[in-house]
Amino acid sequence: MEVVIVKDAKAGSELIVDGIADLLRRKPDALLGVATGSTPIPIYDALVAQVAAGSVDASRARIAQLDEYVGLPAGHPESYRSTVLRQVVEPLGLSQVAFMGPDGSAEDVQAACEAYDKALAEAGGVDLQILGIGTDGHIGFNEPCSSLASRTRIKTLTEQTRVDNARFFDNDIEQVPHHVITQGIGTILDARHLVLLATGEGKAEAVAQTVEGPVAALVPASALQLHPHATVVVDEAAASKLKLADYFRHTYANKPIWQGL
Repeated sequence: MEVVIVKDAKAGSELIVDGIADLLRRKPDALLGVATGSTPIPIYDALVAQVAAGSVDASRARIAQLDEYVGLPAGHPESYRSTVLRQVVEPLGLSQVAFMGPDGSAEDVQAACEAYDKALAEAGGVDLQILGIGTDGHIGFNEPCSSLASRTRIKTLTEQTRVDNARFFDNDIEQVPHHVITQGIGTILDARHLVLLATGEGKAEAVAQTVEGPVAALVPASALQLHPHATVVVDEAAASKLKLADYFRHTYANKPIWQGL
């Protein structure tokens, strides 16, 4: 696992986009896994800006969704499908043919979960998966004590998560679904490169447990320690509880340029 400590979210996002740009130059039809939430938005904005400037060609890129609400009607503005289309696919000038995600409106949700896992494999697997992290160490909707071998599956949202997400539903918790489909930790670990971005002091404890703590289901993101190519990008605030912060700074400062992200 590589830990990169940056000044702020802007610097972290630009670093990650440079890595995505390098990937697209090597593999123009790369499959990019995207997360929703506020943290990765600067990444998508920076990538769109580079594409608009002509420094990155994303015309053949493919986009894969990390998770989805269950039960929202097709086209609902707060479905994660709509969110990803709005924040990533459309700004990059891609068609919906380049996008794949689980069907949260399927009558047979379990079958939809299995179908998405199969579709990811048949697409050649995710080349680079962008991740955020919850204050409790969750990734995707894999809450604490999720199996580290789990595949794409249905999960029940905690009441706190529904309260937190009510702001996207006119502050009406009754509109927030109780269930989601999420890529499991095992599915996430199948990606060739995992890139986690965390910013703010509120994420500091989760980052420390993820990077320096034991691998444990209680901190789902700690499973990144098992991955051969995982990059954790954090700002100074999110890095504030890392015991080895100085070592991580030294390592990155002396990293050979040819290694890339």
